[in-house]
Amino acid sequence: MSKFLTPMRLAAAIFLVAVGSIGGAWIFQAMGYAPCELCLKERIPYYAAIPLAALAVWLAGRGRPGLLAACFAAIAVIFAAGAALGVYHSGVEWGFWPGPTDCTGPLDHAGSVNDFLKQLQTVKVVRCDEVALRVFGLSLAAWNAAISVGLTALAAIGVALSLRRPEAPAP
Repeated sequence: MSKFLTPMRLAAAIFLVAVGSIGGAWIFQAMGYAPCELCLKERIPYYAAIPLAALAVWLAGRGRPGLLAACFAAIAVIFAAGAALGVYHSGVEWGFWPGPTDCTGPLDHAGSVNDFLKQLQTVKVVRCDEVALRVFGLSLAAWNAAISVGLTALAAIGVALSLRRPEAPAP
């Protein structure tokens, strides 16, 4: 391995990519691309892994290889699950298998049946099987799968580097 690839740099890269990815999701949502039920579930691995990645950065600076390896391993498992969710969602979008029957949309507490019926007429249901946006030909679910696979790989490399014994200096 090169001297450029260190546990600290891997942890920082995972942290920055994860923060950028979830930030991008929030930006698209703010731009009017409402997330479907699966999109919201695909964010959960990021919410779990971002604090772990920050912890990994801290542990890498403290020289705690055992704890750092465990942290990287947890991140790898979390993003592997995130990749599976992204692949599942992409398959739903392509019609390979059925998606969940849940739907999302704002629905306020109605004071009467008529108010409730009026709300139902204005609620936009976000379907999991329809792609709201493609970026360079891929849906956001497909991008999430690709990013999650990459972060899983980086975390796995982090495990290996954390457990590697330092080489003895040449005589």
